[in-house]
Amino acid sequence: MAHLNALSPCQPKMTTFHFPKPESSPNFHRMCSPRKLYSFQKLGARNSELHGDACSAVSNFSCVSRSSSKGVIHAVLHANKEIEMMESTKSEGLRGKLNKVVLAYSGGLDTSVIVPWLRENYGCEVVCFTADVGQGLKELEGLEEKARASGACQLVVKDLKEEFVRDYIFPCLRAGAIYERKYLLGTSMARPVIAKAMVDVAREVGADAVSHGCTGKGNDQVRFELTFFALNPKLNVVAPWREWDITGREDAIEYAKEHNVPVPVTKKSIYSRDRNLWHLSHEGDILEDPANEPKKDMYMMSVDPEDAPNQPEYVEIGIVSGLPVSLNGKELSPASLLAELNEIGGKHGIGRVDMVENRLVGMKSRGVYETPGGTILFTAVRELESLTLDRETIQVKDSLALKYAELVYAGRWFDPLRESMDAFMENITKTTTGSVTLKLYKGSVTLSSRKSPNSLYRQDISSFESGQIYDQADAAGFIRLYGLPIRVRAMLEEGI
Repeated sequence: MAHLNALSPCQPKMTTFHFPKPESSPNFHRMCSPRKLYSFQKLGARNSELHGDACSAVSNFSCVSRSSSKGVIHAVLHANKEIEMMESTKSEGLRGKLNKVVLAYSGGLDTSVIVPWLRENYGCEVVCFTADVGQGLKELEGLEEKARASGACQLVVKDLKEEFVRDYIFPCLRAGAIYERKYLLGTSMARPVIAKAMVDVAREVGADAVSHGCTGKGNDQVRFELTFFALNPKLNVVAPWREWDITGREDAIEYAKEHNVPVPVTKKSIYSRDRNLWHLSHEGDILEDPANEPKKDMYMMSVDPEDAPNQPEYVEIGIVSGLPVSLNGKELSPASLLAELNEIGGKHGIGRVDMVENRLVGMKSRGVYETPGGTILFTAVRELESLTLDRETIQVKDSLALKYAELVYAGRWFDPLRESMDAFMENITKTTTGSVTLKLYKGSVTLSSRKSPNSLYRQDISSFESGQIYDQADAAGFIRLYGLPIRVRAMLEEGI
């Protein structure tokens, strides 16, 4: 899928899904738009202009445009599949009847097989939905051909990068949410934004069901389905991995051949990976034994700290009300700022985490995470809070952050408790405004300076020199009162 900057009849190479130009279609030349629709960068569109202004739909190679506040949507109905789809959806499937299903679609083997499986078992049309959360160009390439070959009636691609960072990542960052001491919730935050978009698309296309390719052993099935329940409880949910007889890759390949679905020709990674603009996770293969050290060539977002530059790099993060707004004095959008920091942090080997976590479904799993930009931002916000928040507030905030992280990990993003806690976090960080300069060097992030116009730190009070506000002689009475319970207990034990 090339960079898509515009749709114009005089620029056929810029069409959205690269289908052959159907000369017989009277609506083909209506495919036009003056605005930039789609752009990718290595880790997602750094300079994306997608802010929910347009919706483009291609049906039988025709285009209908309308405004939408939900983000740019491209929907494609493949003409050469229409008759087949109409015939296949007249009767009830092997397991029941659904009208239209929106499927969370990646274009890989599993989701390619799910398309015909849904049609066969539920007699339905299948709308493939792909969310761009910054997983990269390679993950999004060729999706239209794959969806068409699998038998889908539509492919919807929606850019969610800015929404993902602004409305999901940044609230977690402001809250200081970290799961089990290490995990910065990369996958956990992405699932609700994708599931919410699926509910929106289901409404757009008139679907009565949604489906995902999550296994019955993981956390993601919970995250997707709790979001579906919260936003549209009327939608049916189909989870093929909990229903079908396919047990592994070979079964899936055989099913694909039987149903004339081309098997995606990709080199299968020995690792199970999840990538978005916030992080990259690695699971499986040698990582399944916690005693094994990760291989050096496994990492993709960050260099080995040993191979990082021998000179440190300083970055200044500007923060307003607990949220990052600028990098080195330059104001950037949330997604752009994060993408910049991913490159800078990755170059210095920042943000590698190896952990054994407790999955929501009860088992332990070992995962390795790369979160270069996120690690830098977490450090910056926490360091600025040391100036702007008092002791009691920090203690309460830290205690609530544990619960906040647990709710996000468990897929309860739209739970009233998390939303209420988020309101608390937003309120107490109103004064967390200022800048933090950090030193990046061979895998480490260390503080260089922190400044805030709302700083509670007073040099005239904290200085070891004598001052008028704090009289050191007052400490004697304070210590006697503060230590009275300890002294009384000691007196009791001594019989005094």
